[in-house]
Amino acid sequence: MKKVLLALIFSAGMVSVNAQDAATPAPPVNDNPNAPEIVFEKEVHDYGTMKQGGNGECEFKFKNTGKEPLIISNARGSCGCTVPHWPKDPIKPGETNVIKVNYDTKRVGPINKTVTITSNAKSATKTIRISGTIEAVPTEETMPVNNNPGAPLEKK
Repeated sequence: MKKVLLALIFSAGMVSVNAQDAATPAPPVNDNPNAPEIVFEKEVHDYGTMKQGGNGECEFKFKNTGKEPLIISNARGSCGCTVPHWPKDPIKPGETNVIKVNYDTKRVGPINKTVTITSNAKSATKTIRISGTIEAVPTEETMPVNNNPGAPLEKK
């Protein structure tokens, strides 16, 4: 009897675990044949190797290749160190514009960040990416200067 009860409990547990595996939904697609389309010149900006505190600004140029105005409702960086700025006005068909991204270069190490753009385009979300490496700036340790070699150093 114990074995049957344990088998039932085990089976019920397995069913509940499997029931929680939900597939990630695909991003919504606009079925309108005249919907705007956002096409980027490049989807990845590689800063290469730059010094800590360097200029972390870059631009992603895009074009609306659809037949209706493109409206970007949001652009969100994958962390607080990646800040996007996007056009708030509609982009007419055939027009180009830019999304500016500013990365905080105070952080040292490799960069691999994304910006997710939400719009009324055929694909409602689009992701662009920045990459590179930030090198630490060497700090100089200053030694006290003795302008009078015969005198002892002053303590401050």
